Amino acid sequence: MTTSNTRTSDHPIDKLFLDRWSPRAFVARDMPEADLKTILEAGRWAPSSYNSQPWRMLFARRGTAHWDKFLGLLNPFNQSWAKNGSAIIVMVSKSTMRPPGQDKDIPSHSHSFDTGAAWAQMALQATLSGYQAHGMVGFDMDRAFAELNVPEGCRVEAAIVIGKQGDKSLLPEAIQAREAPSGRNALSESALEGGFPG
Repeated sequence: MTTSNTRTSDHPIDKLFLDRWSPRAFVARDMPEADLKTILEAGRWAPSSYNSQPWRMLFARRGTAHWDKFLGLLNPFNQSWAKNGSAIIVMVSKSTMRPPGQDKDIPSHSHSFDTGAAWAQMALQATLSGYQAHGMVGFDMDRAFAELNVPEGCRVEAAIVIGKQGDKSLLPEAIQAREAPSGRNALSESALEGGFPG
């Protein structure tokens, strides 16, 4: 077992996996472009089917011309805390791929799965870099598709807020009580040797 950040794993793991969580309380401060590029770079090195790399990471940093547009895509609840983040990323996946030796694209069964792998690596790199990342689907995906010029054949997957973690007193009072690392179901509920019970 490993214990860190008020959490305890069922089996030994690196404490990084326990230290990574999804806070909503962020300190409103600009993020150096180099810091964000390091986080995005970690996502770039995720595994993907046939190395197709279907992820596209559309982003805006606080204090830039794109910030208000990205923040405005979030639902009002998420805007209430995300406004203090340092960067907003919209993850998009390309639903086709071109296998080696082929002359045309084919449907990609794993584009969302692979893009999720990129997100996970970005979240871990954010933690290593002294930030935290909070992924969400509480935003207007149709508007994101249109306003961010997402090409046909791509899927808007999720939005992510990255920032320096702040005290929960920075949050609207109604959500301060929820500001704590969450637990997980027992490993035995999701890791099933031999398949589902018959």
